[in-house]
This record gives sequence, C-alpha cells and structure tokens, in this order.
Amino acid sequence: MIKLTHLSGDEFVLNADLIRYIERRPDTFVSLTTGERLVVRESLDEVMRRALDYQRSKHLIPAPHYAPQAVSR
Repeated sequence: MIKLTHLSGDEFVLNADLIRYIERRPDTFVSLTTGERLVVRESLDEVMRRALDYQRSKHLIPAPHYAPQAVSR
C-alpha cells in the first residue's frame, strides 16, 4: 500500500498492485487495472519510487545488492 494525495489535498492509501501505468500531463495520472484513473499531487517519479519501494517490501523486486569491495594487498 502507498500513501498518495488527491489534488484537493485529501490523503488516501492505494494498493500499488493495482497500478497499470502512471502519466505526467502535467498533473500525475495513475491508471489502475480496474479502469479507474486518479489524479494525484505527487510527481510521476515519486509515485514510481513509492510503488517500487512497496514491491521491494514484498520481496518481489530484490533490493539493490552491492558486492563487497576487494581488499588490495
């Protein structure tokens, strides 16, 4: 679930699994798999970041893995 804000300023929580795609026109439109479209205050990049963080929290998308640096001798 991700928290977003309607243009009116009202916050709501959206099941990020329902996001089909996100558009910037210049407002941010979130289209859902149900056919519903929402206009939100957050930027396209912010909605995408929150949705990815949500998916990572479910372990569907692994967190970035950084290889340990080699020790020079």
